Amino acid sequence: MNSATDNTRPVLIVAGPTASGKSSMAMDIAAEFDGVIINADSMQVYQNLRILTARPDKADEARVPHRLYGVIPPSQNCSVAHWRDLAVAEVETVLKAGQLPVVTGGTGMYIRALMQGLAPIPEVPAEIRLAVQAGFDKNGGTALHAELSECDPESAARIDVGDKQRLIRAVEIYRATETPLSHWISLGNEGGLSNVMFQPLILMPPREALYERIDARFHQMINEGALDEVGKLLELGLDSELSAMKAVGVRELAGYLAGDLTLELAVSSAQQASRNYAKRQMTWFRNQIPEAETVFAQYSESQRPKIFSFVRQFLLTNPV
Repeated sequence: MNSATDNTRPVLIVAGPTASGKSSMAMDIAAEFDGVIINADSMQVYQNLRILTARPDKADEARVPHRLYGVIPPSQNCSVAHWRDLAVAEVETVLKAGQLPVVTGGTGMYIRALMQGLAPIPEVPAEIRLAVQAGFDKNGGTALHAELSECDPESAARIDVGDKQRLIRAVEIYRATETPLSHWISLGNEGGLSNVMFQPLILMPPREALYERIDARFHQMINEGALDEVGKLLELGLDSELSAMKAVGVRELAGYLAGDLTLELAVSSAQQASRNYAKRQMTWFRNQIPEAETVFAQYSESQRPKIFSFVRQFLLTNPV
């Protein structure tokens, strides 16, 4: 556990892969310790996708306060920087009220941005981002990596030709700013919180048990109306490249609704995509937040006493 410093204010981070039980754990903690849950899930920020993104339902929201859920229309993209600004404001509001911020989600980039700040990289215009994306889709990563090697050899040395997301990001930043990504990173991070002690608490269930839960949960989503939810989203006629349209299950269920996939194939494909995502999340948390207190189990009532004891000790040394 981190040691306290003068005037240190506590912020609890509750994280883990999808379907690990982190939302339930966060709600139990918030109910016990006068907390407010602040969303750190990049898909739960969007409206219109409550079922498919497993957003807390109205009963959950009535039990303890929830912030930053369903606050962005699916017609807009929520960048890491925008979420960070919203989250910083919410954390400050909660702390000023004398309550415990419980930042909850599985989006590692969001959590790191809150804990460490971000490099001061300007926003990239949408037309540049789409042009770089189209170039990758047409020519593959080799041509784009060659371009990056010319304009930003330092970043090119760190980014593999097959790492689509990071490769596109580095090239679009250079095209938009005529300045290498490596230069922006060298300026250091900004926009973090001051006099705050972060305590990450991460759920890491056994993989096979987690995968079984993921599969069962997607069937439950279907039973709760996920198909209707996706149908209504498609009726908005949104660009398929928008972030909300890339939520796990949207593409697969849209394929079923269009008659291109059977329901069985759509469900199994979405389950596989969700399992792949969970695997990436677990790898990220292991490598990027090694200082976290880790619970190697699915969250359940049996873990509650141990977790409450840990949180209580954290608050004794870092009072609100």
